[in-house]
Amino acid sequence: MAEGNVWADPERARRTVDEVKQLKRWLEPYHALRKRVTDGAELTELLEAEAHVDLALQRQLEQEADAIGAQLEALELQNMLQGPDDARDALLTIHPGAGGTESQDWAEMLMRMYVRWAERHGFKVDVLDLLQGEEAGIKSAEIEIRGQYAYGLLKAEKGVHRLVRISPFDSQSRRHTSFASVFVYPEVDDDIEIEIKDDDLRIDVYRASGKGGQHVNKTSSAVRITHIPTNIVVACQNERSQFKNKATALKMLKSRLYERALEAKAAKKAEVDKQKGDIAFGSQIRSYVFQPYTMVNDHRTELKVGDVQKVMDGDLDPFIEAYLKRAGAAGASAA
Repeated sequence: MAEGNVWADPERARRTVDEVKQLKRWLEPYHALRKRVTDGAELTELLEAEAHVDLALQRQLEQEADAIGAQLEALELQNMLQGPDDARDALLTIHPGAGGTESQDWAEMLMRMYVRWAERHGFKVDVLDLLQGEEAGIKSAEIEIRGQYAYGLLKAEKGVHRLVRISPFDSQSRRHTSFASVFVYPEVDDDIEIEIKDDDLRIDVYRASGKGGQHVNKTSSAVRITHIPTNIVVACQNERSQFKNKATALKMLKSRLYERALEAKAAKKAEVDKQKGDIAFGSQIRSYVFQPYTMVNDHRTELKVGDVQKVMDGDLDPFIEAYLKRAGAAGASAA
């Protein structure tokens, strides 16, 4: 970093700064944990040297042991996030399954859950595209979540999510089952080469949806881009400027194409296609039951949580950690 010629090349300087940041993500928590363990050992020696049991010192040692355990778990979780894209920001899309208003409402509940999860982690959230349902809920949503390891954590959420509850839209108060799909893509940096030809794009502009009176409703500022060879469609309407919406939509398209290229390279296309099957019963990764009992059940890890409202308020970390541990164990056994 001290070499003068590093800063002469902006691209090289950016890569170097990114590498330094990546190293600090490991070194800083490691050194903090090591210091805490050393302090705990000294505290133990002091306690053992006491002629009589010092209850205050003993409580302090117990608190330190708990803190060390929590830091160690956090470091172990970070150790699971070593994929090439895990440190990147994430693009998250949500689509309701069959079922009309009921499923659309469920899709909106999921969107709120992920926004709250991101806020818990101090991540920045931008709703890039949102298509409201006619009566309630949403028909689709595209959310950008920016923060350290956002994609690495959220990749655990990819799949079909199932809701069981007494429907507020049913006049007879019957129990309904609804489905919605969640897909997560790593946000691609500008330095990654993804070729997008102008001839392969169909670009449409339209007035953004939303509540009346806003500037976005008065001009055709929203942008929809269709990548003709792959039939991938992205849209953005969160900016007032058509130019900015187009730039963001192109970035979203680049992320989709990058994810597609990774799938092809890893020969996992068939698995992904299977995962993108019907948004219906039998394909869900997780079930959220509100009635006749309350339970959130992850079918991949068999983790069950009884406080469904806490989960809907964004407490997803137990499910994410269980998924990452399972994926890590599977990778280790395969090796």
